[in-house]
Parts: sequence; structure tokens; C-alpha cells
Amino acid sequence: MVCVAVSALDDASTGTGRQPLDLPYLALFCSRRCPGSLIIRAQDLAYALRAAGVPVVGGFHTHVEKECLRVLLAGSGLLAIVPARGMEGMRLPAVWRAPLAEGRLRLLSPFGPNERRVTAALCAARNRYVAELAAAVLVIYAHPGGGTETLCRRLLAAGKPVYTLADPANALLVALGARRVQVGEPLDWLPIAPEVG
Repeated sequence: MVCVAVSALDDASTGTGRQPLDLPYLALFCSRRCPGSLIIRAQDLAYALRAAGVPVVGGFHTHVEKECLRVLLAGSGLLAIVPARGMEGMRLPAVWRAPLAEGRLRLLSPFGPNERRVTAALCAARNRYVAELAAAVLVIYAHPGGGTETLCRRLLAAGKPVYTLADPANALLVALGARRVQVGEPLDWLPIAPEVG
């Protein structure tokens, strides 16, 4: 596997000696199918994470993840985006350019330049990579029997801190060992210190 890091401070040729992420990050995941009861609360939680300056990493591929990314990009906290493909030839959205130039957005990929098309297998591998990078994981929703649920089972079995929104739709994750969090409660449940400065 190849790891490419891109930011204003380093590129693929100069960033080889650095760790992919220098601070503890919170991974953010949500299944493609997400109950409506969780969508607005996910956005509210993204605003709280942004206000607290919590560093967040994710693939930001599903609709809910993309909406969270939109909220987070408007803040000043650190972010890392991991696409489910190699980065060679990848077009960067205009909204990513300012955070990259400010040095608060990193693009990471565990895939080489020949991986140009997003596939389900690459998404699963990307999600495992994101979870490995993170100090803790926040799952907005994991559809029963889906890839996100499978990932959560593995993470919980390995002892990784996994959190999910308090909602009947997340009862399975809670039963597996994920900790419920309420939108609006203090973020002291996070084992990650917010970015200062």
C-alpha cells in the first residue's frame, strides 16, 4: 500500500518521512442508507465538532458524510480526507483549496496511482485505513448487515473506542459495545483533545 499525503506544507515527494496524521483524529462514518431521524442530528454534531476544533478524518463519501464535511470545511479545525482511490489525476473540489493552502486539510490515500475508480472493495479498504489512523470512531449510523456495521464489529473487538448517536436505529451498535452520545451534550466523551490554535 502507498500512502500519499498532500497539504500546503508537504507533497508526495517531501511528505514521505511524516506520519499520515500528527495528532489524534476522530474518524467519521455513516452508511449510505441513513434514517431521517439521524440526518439533522449528524449535521448538528458536525457543527459541535467544528466549534470545538476536533480533528476529523474520513472518506466523506456518503451523503451524510459529505454534509458533515461541508460543515467542517467552513471551520478552522484540522481535517483529513481519504478518497477510495489513488490520488494521481484526481480533481480537487474548489472548496478544498483554501483549507489545503492554510495547512489544515490533508489528503491521504492508501492506494497507488493505478486505482482510479472507486469500488466497493476500495471503499471497505479505505474505511479500515481511516479507522486505523483515528484515535476514536464516530458512527452516525451503520446499516444492519452492511460494511459499516462489519467494520464496527471489528473495531469494537479490537478495543477501538466507537461512539454512535443515541437513537433507536443505532440499538445494534450500542448492543455491540458502541457508546451512545447525545447531540448537544459536552464533547468530553471524546478521547481526543480539540486542536488549539
